[in-house]
Amino acid sequence: MKKIFGGPVLCLDRSDINTDEIIPAKYLTEVTKEALKPYILEDLSLDGFDAKGAPLKNAQVIVTRGNFGCGSSREHAPWVFEVNNIHTIIAESYARIFRQNMFNCGMLAIELPKAQIDTLVDMAKGGALVVSVDLPAQRISATADGREESFSFELSPFDKALVEAGGWVEFADARY
Repeated sequence: MKKIFGGPVLCLDRSDINTDEIIPAKYLTEVTKEALKPYILEDLSLDGFDAKGAPLKNAQVIVTRGNFGCGSSREHAPWVFEVNNIHTIIAESYARIFRQNMFNCGMLAIELPKAQIDTLVDMAKGGALVVSVDLPAQRISATADGREESFSFELSPFDKALVEAGGWVEFADARY
């Protein structure tokens, strides 16, 4: 499946969203990624958030705050986003293992400074936020309600190669 790195955004305006909130531990016995799909963000505690609502079902990008993906080192957290067609997460910072698991799955974990995250969250409050990602140029463009902003982001050459390959397995298959 070709991964799309942009699209409609769901803002999760909170820091320290942990892996148990992303995919509750009681579902870790599932043997396929597809089986995880309905449980995405089921235990997320955030005012006004509905894990079964349209904003999550339509999202292809998550914008959030700092220390996203903290908690355990399980790969299920990125997998549940992947199986729900969310291949890009934009945050102030990530838990180290979650971030690397994203790249290992061929997904984008973009870090932006707080001020730029504030801008994206503010834009989402004004209308439906959509983000486009230019991976080669390492830039995102965001639009909402007639407003447009653009930001550059940094990726290491290795992390970028993992994303371009589609993940660690595809990267290794192509090179070894």
